[in-house]
Formats: sequence, C-alpha cells, structure tokens
Amino acid sequence: MDSHKTYFLCGIGGSGMLPLALILRAQGHRVAGSDRALDQGRTAQKFAFLETRGIALFPQDGSGIESANQIVVISAAVEDSVPDVVAARRIGAPIVRRAELLAQLFNAAPMAVGVAGTSGKSTTTGMIGWILESVGLRPTVMNGAVMKNFITSSVPFASAVVGTGDSFVSEVDESDGSIALYQPRAAVVTNIALDHKSLDELRVLFADFVAKSRMAIFNLDNDESARLAARLPQDRLVSFSLADPAAQMLGMNLKPRPEGIAFEVREQDSDARAAVELRVPGRHNVQNALAALAAARVCGVSLEDAAQSLAGFSGLRRRFEIVGSAHDITIIDDFAHNPDKITATLATAHDFPGRLLLLFQPHGFGPLRLMKNQFIDAFARGMHEGDVLIMPDPVYFGGTTERSVTSADIIEGVAARGHLSRAIADRAACGEALVVEARPGDRIIIMGARDDTLATFAADVLHMIENRG
Repeated sequence: MDSHKTYFLCGIGGSGMLPLALILRAQGHRVAGSDRALDQGRTAQKFAFLETRGIALFPQDGSGIESANQIVVISAAVEDSVPDVVAARRIGAPIVRRAELLAQLFNAAPMAVGVAGTSGKSTTTGMIGWILESVGLRPTVMNGAVMKNFITSSVPFASAVVGTGDSFVSEVDESDGSIALYQPRAAVVTNIALDHKSLDELRVLFADFVAKSRMAIFNLDNDESARLAARLPQDRLVSFSLADPAAQMLGMNLKPRPEGIAFEVREQDSDARAAVELRVPGRHNVQNALAALAAARVCGVSLEDAAQSLAGFSGLRRRFEIVGSAHDITIIDDFAHNPDKITATLATAHDFPGRLLLLFQPHGFGPLRLMKNQFIDAFARGMHEGDVLIMPDPVYFGGTTERSVTSADIIEGVAARGHLSRAIADRAACGEALVVEARPGDRIIIMGARDDTLATFAADVLHMIENRG
C-alpha cells in the first residue's frame, strides 16, 4: 500500500474503527477522523489518546472532509445522512467501508489468522496475539477490545498492535456480513449461535469463510460449529472440545478459581499434554484458550510454549473485569450482550457463592426484537434464587430504529419465570437502585456493549458503594 495515503475515519472512536486507525497510522498513513461521541463529550480520554498518536480529530459535521484525495472510511452503522458522508459525496472523495479496508490489510499478510464466532472472538484474538508476541513472532493484532497485555503508559487503548512479523491476527465480524471479505490462512470458529442474523444466514457466512482457509479450527462443543466441522476434510481441520475425546485439542480437569481457571490440554496427534493456568475465569475461557492453542500450533508454536504464554494472558477490558470491592460488595464490568455471552457470564459468576445484582443495558432495539425470547431464557435459566435483574432503556446514539420490543418486555418475561426483575428507563436511576439493594457478599455485574460509558458507570457504582452510609 502507498504509505502516503490520507484516510478519514467516520466514527473513529468505535471498537472496530479505533484499532484500524492505529494500524493505518503506524504504517505511515495520514489519519484523521470524527465521532459522534466526541461531539457529545463522551470518553474524552480515548480521543485525547488518538491525538497523541498524530491523528487529527474533527466535529462530525463534514468539516474534516477537505479533499477528493481523502479516503473516507465508514462502518456499516454509518448512515448516508451523516454530514461527513454527504461532504465526501459532494467533493468526490472515495468512500470505503471499514471492513473492506481491514480485509485488504489482512489478506495481504503471509499468515492471516481470522477469528470468527458469535461469542469469544475478542478474547481468543487477544490470546492468540499474546502467544505469538510471547514467543517472538511480533504479530499485528486487530481486536474489538482493549488487550491488557499490550497496554503501556503511552498506549492506554491497546486494541491494536502493529508488529513486524508475518502474522496478522484479526477478529472477524459476521454481524454485518463483512466476514465474506476475508481470506484467512487459518480460520477460527469459536461458536455459531443466534445474534445479529438468522441461523440460516450465519451458516452460509461461516461455511464460506472456512472454505477460503487452508486450516480451520472448530469448537466441537457447539452444535452448529460441530456440524460445519463435520463437512471438512480431516487434513484441513483442527478441532477442540471439553467433552469430545476425538477432538485434536481436548481440555480436561477444569479447576475454577475466583479470578481464573486451571485445566489440562491434550493434543490428539502427538499425545502431548500441558497444564494451563488462566488468569481469566470461566469454562467459556477454557474453550477460548483451546481455540488459541490450536491456532498457535497452526502458526508453528509448540504446545508447551503456547500453554506457558497463556499463563501470562491478563485478559481484555470489560470482559468480566473486576472494577473493585467495597463493604464486601464486588463490582464487575462485562461485555455480555447476547444470550450466549450472558449465559457464560452468569455461569462463571455462579461458580462461586453469592447473590448477583445484574444491570443489563441492551445494545440496541434491533437485537431485542430479534432475540427477545432468547434473552428472557438466558436470564431465567442463568439467574439463581435471590438474584436481581435491572434493565435501563437500550443504548441509543441517534438514527432511525424500530422500538417494538423494549427492556420492559424482557423484564416482564424474566419476572414471569419467577425472578426479581425491574425495568427503570434511566440508567443513573438503575445505579441508585443497585446501591440501595446491595448487601455484603453481593456481586454487581454491569453488562452491555456499544457504549464505552458503561465502564465509567461501573466505576461510579463502586464509588457510590464506597460512600454509602
């Protein structure tokens, strides 16, 4: 790619845009951008960080689009009415979708590792990236979440790493269909479940993604993933499981701990074994780790070295992240936003005793409409007696949307299944209700996606607990 290109990223603070901006800037391109959150005064620290990387920021009013030589990058969520898009069309600046640009960078890499799946892909991407970095392979990593291992004083938002090696590890998104653009050497499928698209659509997208790879890494514990794996030739398949002894990577002897989990892994072909000590909790993270170990083996890393590297993996921001404790009440910030993730979070929390006070902020009205029954079932099955669920209105930053299903509909369904549940439209009022309800031994879990202010909200809840009389 020409190192003198100029890019303007519309929505530059988004989870997919920010790491792309960092990669483009590190490769020598000129990068600028705008963001609605910047205009609204949200997450100022993130935008200050972008400016320290030499990235110019503009209001999202079209003023940053100055030349037909700029390449304007938009995500699937950016509407044609956004002023930056209007300005680009007026002056003839080319417009490219974020996923198309990322796929160009990814597909050019000699060892392109694409991590797909309904849940777990950000953590698995971070794990693979850390293993490859630990053994000296210097990967480039593109993630939708901040990877704690790569945070430094000068890089507090480490959702991307630009390395000098052959490997490019990237989270690959099926929600907007952009997974179809990627041509991975190694394709990882963590699981397949209902989320943004119907299962019929997802089956086609994942099958096409895997068909373009040289090696595919599949979770046999997920029914949809296992069915797709069964269609592949064995010489192109590396499978992992916690239950199927025929899997290439088998996880065994799980030992949950409050802030981590230990397990053993056996590699079928070589009968090699290794002990793994994870600093992130939950059975689902063992599955993520097995996927990462399998990907590392495809990249030429020994099982022993990969397992040792995972012991140093410190996790991602907002993935069951303990914010702090006060008065024997613990606050946890978590990205859970679809039924599978909610189920995994509740199961992880209930590995240990204590009541759960749950705040779930839906990441849009569309997901509520698509997965209403699945949301209700995830909470109804995952909550224990005494647990409490509180839901504010879904996150909304503008644009057009249908509001036929609301948080109140989910609450009504969960309450009908016998659990304590309340819908409170205002999030601040939800926080006050949590503080009033909390008692020693409780854990408060803040869940949701697409809203960086949730992390600040979790910290605010902790502060209120600390200062409670």
